[in-house]
Amino acid sequence: MEAPIRILQVVTYMGRGGLETMLMNYYRHMDREKIQFDFLVHRDFEADYDQEILSLGGRIFRVSRLVPWSGRYRQELRDFFRQHPEYKIVHVHQDCLSAVALQCAKESGVPVRIAHSHNVQQDKNIKYLIKLHYMKYIPRYATDLFACGEDAGQWMFGHMPFTVLKNAIDPERYLPDPQVRARIRHEFCLKNYLVIGHVGRFSHQKNHTFLLDIFGEIVDNHPMVKLLLVGGGDGMESAREKAQAMGIADHVIFTGVRSDVPQLMQAMDVFVFPSLYEGLPVTMVEAQAAGLPCVISDRVPGECVVTKGLVTVKKLTDDPREWAAHILSEAKTPRKDHTAEIRGAGYDIGAAAKNLEMFYLAKSEE
Repeated sequence: MEAPIRILQVVTYMGRGGLETMLMNYYRHMDREKIQFDFLVHRDFEADYDQEILSLGGRIFRVSRLVPWSGRYRQELRDFFRQHPEYKIVHVHQDCLSAVALQCAKESGVPVRIAHSHNVQQDKNIKYLIKLHYMKYIPRYATDLFACGEDAGQWMFGHMPFTVLKNAIDPERYLPDPQVRARIRHEFCLKNYLVIGHVGRFSHQKNHTFLLDIFGEIVDNHPMVKLLLVGGGDGMESAREKAQAMGIADHVIFTGVRSDVPQLMQAMDVFVFPSLYEGLPVTMVEAQAAGLPCVISDRVPGECVVTKGLVTVKKLTDDPREWAAHILSEAKTPRKDHTAEIRGAGYDIGAAAKNLEMFYLAKSEE
């Protein structure tokens, strides 16, 4: 039997973030007798998905942390590509700084170099201008451009042609299930509570500070309520401190990083997503597949709305009390099966993975 084509996915590390979860969704649904994923990561610790990658036949290679102006780092990448000539296709997921790996791959003779945009903005911190500088060079070194959505592609690639690779899921894993709902609500002592849910890493982008302000208003009007925050990240401790200072800590549940997001969504009554910016969040597709009414900010791309009647948009400039009132009004929305809508919008992972598999196979023959 002919060996599978090995695709090198270049990432920071394989934790349970949005792009990493998207990659694993595709990886699980590939025909691994034809296509196999390997991962080049930039951290020296074991991440959430590492063991699953190994169990699926993937390999994990570790290099130094990305420092775009470091000659030593660039030489490390060039050495890696030259030592591994089996990689004819490199798929890079490092947003603005993807140009570095793409350039080193090109200089090392890798014929197919894919840049993948997963966002529409970056935090405007000390690294912001550096990232924008390197982003300009991505089309120079990439042979193919991918994006999670139209907005993400236009932001990173401008007028260059790109392909939208959707953040697809298995919608059947999210079907409303009363038994799962009862089990999870029992686990977290939520039996008689209205549950407001959010899934996302604790970072500036996800806007947990505003979410807690909104929730504080909800508690004032509906004391039998809980906020279920799923995810990890550097900002978790400051969110805990804010909840404590607001006097609502007893109403907020921090689950940390979890592998059972489909089940946790069953326990929620409303999904709130007040992000400052997004590419196309896979969690929004998941929430709609779970039949959850969603209240999102006007900074979340409208192309993530793939169902009728489930998603409403609020402005970030609106008062938290307005958000709170709207969230409470949405809590009575009945749960339904939206699988047909999810699939019709192109977010079924079975079909999406097949398309990506055919793309890789065609590229490998060029």
